[in-house]
Amino acid sequence: MAKKERRSKEVVTREYTINLHKKLHKIKFKSRAPRAVKEIKGFASKIMGTNDVRLDVNLNKAVWSKGIKNVPNKLRIVISRRRNDDEDAKVRCWSFARDSTGYSIE
Repeated sequence: MAKKERRSKEVVTREYTINLHKKLHKIKFKSRAPRAVKEIKGFASKIMGTNDVRLDVNLNKAVWSKGIKNVPNKLRIVISRRRNDDEDAKVRCWSFARDSTGYSIE
């Protein structure tokens, strides 16, 4: 158990492909892009083990690129777990998701 906790605190970056088509099946048109953003955040939270997930502007633009109802079927994203610099922070790490073709703010 201690190894799993220690491993979840490491700073790490990984690349994933999310199949949004499968996650947005039977979702009404006006909810598809907002639901896709929520699904990406949920995926990143589950994979990285952090509750605080932030999306890059370019990733948000990639999701919304074809409008509210025509979300891309698959997205290639890069998720990185980062340390919290604030000393007052309750959580040690947070996740940052960005589009693999886009540029990150660093």
